[in-house]
Amino acid sequence: MRLDLDNLPSDVELLQRLVRDMAGAVAARDGEIGRLQALIKQLQRMQFGKRSEQLDPSQLLLALEDLDADIARIEESVPSAPADPPSSPSRKPLPDHLPRENVVLDVGGDACPCCGGAVHAIGESVSEMLDWVPAQLRVLRILRPKYACRTCKNVVQAPAPERLIANGLATPGLIAQVLVAKYCDHTPLYRQSKIFARHGVDLPRSTLAGWVGGASWWLEALHRRLSEHVFASDILFADDTPVPVLDPGRGRTRPAGSGPMPGSSAGGAARIRQQQSLSTRLIGEPNGRRRIWRGSRACCTSMVTLGSNG
Repeated sequence: MRLDLDNLPSDVELLQRLVRDMAGAVAARDGEIGRLQALIKQLQRMQFGKRSEQLDPSQLLLALEDLDADIARIEESVPSAPADPPSSPSRKPLPDHLPRENVVLDVGGDACPCCGGAVHAIGESVSEMLDWVPAQLRVLRILRPKYACRTCKNVVQAPAPERLIANGLATPGLIAQVLVAKYCDHTPLYRQSKIFARHGVDLPRSTLAGWVGGASWWLEALHRRLSEHVFASDILFADDTPVPVLDPGRGRTRPAGSGPMPGSSAGGAARIRQQQSLSTRLIGEPNGRRRIWRGSRACCTSMVTLGSNG
């Protein structure tokens, strides 16, 4: 609310109402400022305090996102006079590959609102806004008409299409979405089940897990070809850093992960498979990472020895 201090109203009731509104706005703003200051102090303590109190960088980014959102909300609540648009845009232009939909806001007539004379087009102002089209589930109805021969009474019908999952309801597009959300966007299946429930479709976690398993069977051929290509290399380098994964039933995560270790052309593929199997078995055991590192160091030493001899 903006007040003209040089032209205040003389009505007492109006003035009292203005004072109460201003007092409420000040109290709300003071509370918001206090909350933000407490959040900043907590972030500073977690970032620069003792190691046990420090915050993970990813969690710090989440807190800063909330802080930026609160600042933007406060700035939006304060009305400001419309400013003249800058001569040059301060933000990057929207990508050209995005589809455009024109929304025309016309004056609604050919007469001048000032004098009533006829008007003619001299140009237009164009501005762009980024929009989001939410994902939408749809049902594909497979119709297979039946035809009967009047002579021999034979019935003719197109064969039913094959399904990616036997007797399943999911199309390849839906299964691809589940896989991308799980392995690329790190969205667990139980969260995806809740997302589908918001769309009015009940897909239990067990159903989604069956789809993931069925799709994995189809991808085994691609996995074999990739393994043959990777294991044919003389030297491989990969990071074997453990990744925390959900451990159902225990209420916490456990480290898991595996990766191929460096190998040489002389039995390199077999040694890589041996190290990969060892990494997979030991990653969750006590001192497993230390044992994996010792095996990897021995493998690297042998690789260097063979390289220097050859």
